[in-house]
Amino acid sequence: MRMVDLPCGEKVPALGQGTWHMGEDRRRRANEVAALKLGIDLGMTLIDTAEMYGSGGAEEVTREAIAGQRDRVFLVSKVLPSNASHGGVIRACEASLRRLGTDRIDLYLLHWRGRTPLAETVGAFEALKRSGKVRHWGASNFDTDDMEELAAVESGTAVQTNQILYNLSCRGVEYDLMPWSSQRGIPLMAYSPVNQGSLGGDRKIEAIARRHGATPARIALAWALRHKGVIAIPKAVEPDHVRDNRAALDLELDEADLAELDRAFPPPRRKEPLAMI
Repeated sequence: MRMVDLPCGEKVPALGQGTWHMGEDRRRRANEVAALKLGIDLGMTLIDTAEMYGSGGAEEVTREAIAGQRDRVFLVSKVLPSNASHGGVIRACEASLRRLGTDRIDLYLLHWRGRTPLAETVGAFEALKRSGKVRHWGASNFDTDDMEELAAVESGTAVQTNQILYNLSCRGVEYDLMPWSSQRGIPLMAYSPVNQGSLGGDRKIEAIARRHGATPARIALAWALRHKGVIAIPKAVEPDHVRDNRAALDLELDEADLAELDRAFPPPRRKEPLAMI
């Protein structure tokens, strides 16, 4: 497993597992738990979840998956902006800890910006760190100007990552946010790196996939992972899908592959609004 350095010096897997849309239907829970467990066994020990996903259901799925092996997992969860006040963050974190069945969250993110001043939210994150309930904190869906504002508040430079939408179909962050983050050693965590599965059926990737004996989805994921400062968190429920995701880490795209992908999915030429889904 290739590792990525957080600003604090801790190393985390470059390829993790997402849980968006998990925990929404109890009939799928056994498969969801089994998929996360398989991913852990394959080295994808970073699991990303959030209080929003399945109204807490994804955190409960995660609890089942990590039971008995909590220390193997780097656990990421997120607080909604509606809970971003000082007291709201504390209460939301404690509720997430109960659903996750653990005494700590390794990385706690503000899901996106709301009306609460960043200084207040950061103050709550720092209080959670002092209490041991959170080890590190970060941001999610922050654009460059948001990150600059965050860095200017007290303790704001303790941010460890920014989770953003990044895939072949959505490359806007390459223009300014990615260089800004790279210069400061802040990794980007790419959610929906296969664009919610749509890139897995994209004909523009098929020729490259055939050359590598891979699926188009694996090519798309390998493309996102080509950056040393990117952590990708695809979601998978079927065992074959989990294994295909893991195989992307071992697939190396050459210059010709990357040039072909640039022609099919052009990089940004100017600043674009931060994309979110």
